[in-house]
Amino acid sequence: MNLEPLLEQKLSEGIVPYPLEFAEKYIAKGYWIGQTISEFFAECADKYAENTALICGEREYSYCELQQRIDEFAVYLTQQGYQTGDAVVIQLPNIAEFFIAYFASLRIGMRPVMSLPAHRHAELSYFINQTQAKLYICADKFMGFDYRTLAQICQQRCESLKQVIVVGDAGEFDSWPDTAQLQKKRVVPPKLTARHMAFFQLSGGSTGTPKLIPRTHDDYLYSVRASAEICELNQQTKMLMVLPVAHNFSMSSAGSLGLFYAGGTLVLSQDPSADACFKFIQQHQITHISLVPALAASWAEAVQKGAENIFAKLEVLQVGGARLADALARQLIEQYHCRLQQVFGMAEGLVNYTRYDDDVEQIITTQGSKISPDDEIKVVDDQDQEVPQGEVGHLLTRGPYTIRGYYNAPEHNRSAFTVDGFYRTGDLVRINAAGNIIVEGRSKDQINRGGEKIATEEVEQVLNQHPQVIQSALVSMPDAMLGEKSCAYIQWRADAQDPSATRLMMQLRQYVQSYGLATYKIPDRIEFVEDMPYTALGKIDKKALRQRLAA
Repeated sequence: MNLEPLLEQKLSEGIVPYPLEFAEKYIAKGYWIGQTISEFFAECADKYAENTALICGEREYSYCELQQRIDEFAVYLTQQGYQTGDAVVIQLPNIAEFFIAYFASLRIGMRPVMSLPAHRHAELSYFINQTQAKLYICADKFMGFDYRTLAQICQQRCESLKQVIVVGDAGEFDSWPDTAQLQKKRVVPPKLTARHMAFFQLSGGSTGTPKLIPRTHDDYLYSVRASAEICELNQQTKMLMVLPVAHNFSMSSAGSLGLFYAGGTLVLSQDPSADACFKFIQQHQITHISLVPALAASWAEAVQKGAENIFAKLEVLQVGGARLADALARQLIEQYHCRLQQVFGMAEGLVNYTRYDDDVEQIITTQGSKISPDDEIKVVDDQDQEVPQGEVGHLLTRGPYTIRGYYNAPEHNRSAFTVDGFYRTGDLVRINAAGNIIVEGRSKDQINRGGEKIATEEVEQVLNQHPQVIQSALVSMPDAMLGEKSCAYIQWRADAQDPSATRLMMQLRQYVQSYGLATYKIPDRIEFVEDMPYTALGKIDKKALRQRLAA
């Protein structure tokens, strides 16, 4: 069934369409239970009223207190004239106001856009114009950047933007309101169903402006509940949030919403460094943390240099957002006695976890298995023909929490989704005999070296096993004869006995060759760097590395 005309019509009405037969199946199987996200948190607040929900610096909120702040801010939003269907862009660091703004806007039927702190005016203007957002909520400053200047640019570029609320020194804009006088007031719940669009997540592509991902209450909450159960969260769980709080990984895998579902405590950190976070872990007796591989590598390096082994203190360390090097996974488990859980997913839907009872090799070498029995997965070749089990191909998926189209992007949807509703993830994967996914790279990260295809993550996996390599990134560089060649950026563990750069390059090339990879997969060029550049999502920024080569 071609959903394209229906998709655009229904999205304009705030409804995210699924074919009737699929919707009926997901309801019958109990995946979709007809609860909105606002109702979800109100239920959590009632069930766990006196538990500590949130710790933000010196501020602590019980579930009951956090719900009170949400209700007050919802009243304020209605007094400002906002209504069901209005969009709001929320761009805040890891502070309590994010959750108050998020749940309060949902409370009155607004549609939050989950912007990350690293986004700038090009992305923000796009989000506002695409959704006709009327409200923008930001911090005054974060990590040395002044968001009020960004707000000024967006007001000039975006006719729909009517108000800017700033947490901190608001300058010419509106300050975050004192809502204490509103504590006895409540808003009338909007007439929405759980099938309506709840909010917008953002695609994690490394090129171009992120696409808007419309998530419904029903589909998102199913992934939240199922993830919390897989991750075995409970009222004693204390989760330290160091990744951007608005990111899908941070919200639902199992993330903050999964934690609230279980009645645990969320501790917010604005500084992801080992120095800052190791103190938080000790102070608050943290049990759960989610990291991207780059952060996991830097924390492991801190421990190797003499910091206390905090990995052994955690109940669980989740790593996701990019492929975790097998060598680092093995180090975390065998050397640092860490209980590791790998996570592979996307803001568009499908999420996979290694399970706690998987054998160690599965946890080290795979990115887990799907949440739901009704997550449909295909691994196909360039002609969309399914490949035999164990072979590498393009990952396609559909299921009870995977979207059927991006918002207001009909042309992109034609290439991103099959006619029968499968989402083309852009990931190159294989599936082993146990049903676990192994991520081999991204289609767009392939290097075409004179017709020979190189999956970058395959080479990175080998480089990362070298004892002196902290982490690596393989990128393409233009070549007049072959079209593309490969360049490996290496973050090296310095040693007083290090030979020259030329000798180091020879060592690494010989190391890759001795591993048994094809000759054309040996990096043509190697660059040594002290630090890697990172994207807003904490992934190594390969676009920036390619720009360095061009320069």
